[in-house]
Amino acid sequence: MMPYFEKLLFLLFCLILIGECRKHRTRRRRWTGAVEPHKHGFPLSKKTQDVTKTRKVKTDHLLRVDDHDFTMRPAFAGPAIPVGVDVQVESLDSISEVDMDFTMTLYLRHYWKDERLSFPSTTNKSMTFDGRLVKKIWVPDVFFVHSKRSFIHDTTTDNIMLRVFPDGHVLYSLRVTVTAACNMDFSRFPLDSQTCSLELESYAYTDEDLMLYWKNGDESLKTDEKISLSQFLIQKFHTTSRLAFYSSTGWYNRLYINFTLRRHIFFFLLQTYFPATLMVMLSWVSFWIDRRAVPARVSLGITTVLTMSTIITGVNASMPRVSYIKAVDIYLWVSFVFVFLSVLEYAAVNYLTTVQERKERKLREKVRQEESLPCTCGMSHTRTMMLDGTYSEADANSLAGYTRTAVAPEEPEKQERMVVHLSMSSESTAAKKKGIRGLRIMQNTHAIDKYSRMIFPGAYIFFNLIYWSVYC
Repeated sequence: MMPYFEKLLFLLFCLILIGECRKHRTRRRRWTGAVEPHKHGFPLSKKTQDVTKTRKVKTDHLLRVDDHDFTMRPAFAGPAIPVGVDVQVESLDSISEVDMDFTMTLYLRHYWKDERLSFPSTTNKSMTFDGRLVKKIWVPDVFFVHSKRSFIHDTTTDNIMLRVFPDGHVLYSLRVTVTAACNMDFSRFPLDSQTCSLELESYAYTDEDLMLYWKNGDESLKTDEKISLSQFLIQKFHTTSRLAFYSSTGWYNRLYINFTLRRHIFFFLLQTYFPATLMVMLSWVSFWIDRRAVPARVSLGITTVLTMSTIITGVNASMPRVSYIKAVDIYLWVSFVFVFLSVLEYAAVNYLTTVQERKERKLREKVRQEESLPCTCGMSHTRTMMLDGTYSEADANSLAGYTRTAVAPEEPEKQERMVVHLSMSSESTAAKKKGIRGLRIMQNTHAIDKYSRMIFPGAYIFFNLIYWSVYC
């Protein structure tokens, strides 16, 4: 039994060794499978790799940055290097009338060729870098003329892109927000259109060293279709270019991004024109109020004048202090004049009413004095009229200016009667003619209000027709 048992253990041990050897061979084949075909006589085929994608080659070594002096422009001492420019406007952030400027965010791209940056490549693929390489090579020194503030966006990193092609062509792009001055003309405000320009120019290189140009003409300027402003309608974007001369340095190429804005009028109709028109119409209400209601008419006139002053002050507070007259100033000040004239109209009515009442008071006093006279001596154009003793007080008042005489004592049956001499002096007759004929309209205060109800609205409507036909 013992030899048989030993043989069984020996057989089991051999089987285990054979299994371990097979596992070891399988592992070697798995790790050396890429080399085995070459061992069996098959050629090793390697994929041709582009040097631009090789990790072992550093960018500085590939572009030979350290081998050249990039403080000088390409083709130094030769002809001017052409630099093409195109712009994509991302947004118009704001337009300020008070500061006379605008804020714009845009993508600014430059195109030029620098043979010092050429590199070998079998697939002719470009290499793209961020802003860290820009500090080591030459780039155009373009700046914004009449710029107040500008910056390159740096969230989350500097928004700068540099793309280099094997033949040395370079694309340099950056995202910029710039606030630039815009000379605005407010003579037709708020019915105006404004044209603003963003100007690009090289700071150091004249046209003999650097030639700026729009890469694709008018197609070089592109805008986002979603651009909109609260007060303006963007009518047109276009590009131009010209030479700028500085007496101390020379001629420079300058590129212009021009855009035309037309102001929305509806906001100013609601906030300025309608309130001013309503105040003028409200001032006309005083023409229908009784002239004896002094507090009502005075308070209405003062209220409309103060409201117009507030409207004028509010409009001027949001505008620059220009030395010329704006269209809105003409409308507001003419409206203010109409409101002020309505106050003066009531002042004239009140004054003429006082003068008329004073004359009537003097006339009544004179009549009382004439009634106290004992006879009618010296009266001209006298005739007598008999009235019963039962006459009314109104009848007696209607006979003001006439003298009375008693009935003769020899007629006792007529003691209840009175004799009225219907006579007027020459002085009273002249005063009455002057009051009725010479100053018929001026002394009739109701007539002044009546004519004002037609003249004021008619004149204001005529002014509006002329105003809107000129400025619209």
